[in-house]
Amino acid sequence: MYSHKLTLSLKVAMITLLTTATSLSISLLVGTTKLDHLLGIQKLKGDRTKTSLGRAMSASAHVVSPAINQMNEVPKPFQGTIVYQGKLKANEKIIALTFDDGPGPKNTAQILEILKKNDIKATFFMVGEMVKYFPKIAKQVAADGHVIGNHTWHHWYFQMDGATAATEIDRTADIIYKTTGQKTTLFRPPGGFLNNGLAQYAKNQKYAVMMWSEESGDAERRSPQVPMLVKNVLKQAKPGAIVLLHDGGGNRSKSVKALPEMIAGLKAQGYRFVTIPQLLEIQAQEKSVVTAVSPTVTKDEHPNNQLNH
Repeated sequence: MYSHKLTLSLKVAMITLLTTATSLSISLLVGTTKLDHLLGIQKLKGDRTKTSLGRAMSASAHVVSPAINQMNEVPKPFQGTIVYQGKLKANEKIIALTFDDGPGPKNTAQILEILKKNDIKATFFMVGEMVKYFPKIAKQVAADGHVIGNHTWHHWYFQMDGATAATEIDRTADIIYKTTGQKTTLFRPPGGFLNNGLAQYAKNQKYAVMMWSEESGDAERRSPQVPMLVKNVLKQAKPGAIVLLHDGGGNRSKSVKALPEMIAGLKAQGYRFVTIPQLLEIQAQEKSVVTAVSPTVTKDEHPNNQLNH
């Protein structure tokens, strides 16, 4: 009899223990689900949940930080628009370096090495013909994590009909993709000309037409010496600036020599470097989605236009 009562008591204890454990598990599960919901975390398989939680916490710490992985897609608000600079907060010391007219066998390779040493990602607006002639350099630009933009096939300035403009841009987009694997949504018109048919076609195709807010002067017919190139960039620096430089279209040895000093000077001013898509994404996240289109531009060209751009 005593043995029977003991056995019955053990059974009741085990049932109580199991019920308590089940309730605790359910409570923990509900708590986790609520936490996931608050952080905006979607259920993922395996270790991906931990990764997602880490990313969400990082994002909450600084929501305007660009993604770790290289971004090539332009945020929708900027597609089909003309942009001169990023519209950022006054204390958001971010700047984008851009290089036009390459790739080239010497200057581009040297610039890539400088950028790698400084752990900087930039944006390269490539001429289709140059990609055809120097595919290995174009591939290296992509392999190093830089973003590639479309700068037409021939780098022409004259007035074009719709078919010619389409060929200039589409042919370049095609060879960039076939050579580097990047599908670019960025376009920079040669010379900064906006009314010769190219920019309109690019806008219709949802490209972001990227201009610039400052330049070194390295494409001028009588380009300044290295110290002046550096000074031009440093004195114009501001949050969200897009810097125009060149890795092609002629002898860019001055640009190569000036670049390390430009980078050092900008870093000393507190700037960090991003690609164009990252810059636009930061602006979009700050909810200041206003494209920097100058209302004073009424002619066929950018006010700082130089024919080698």
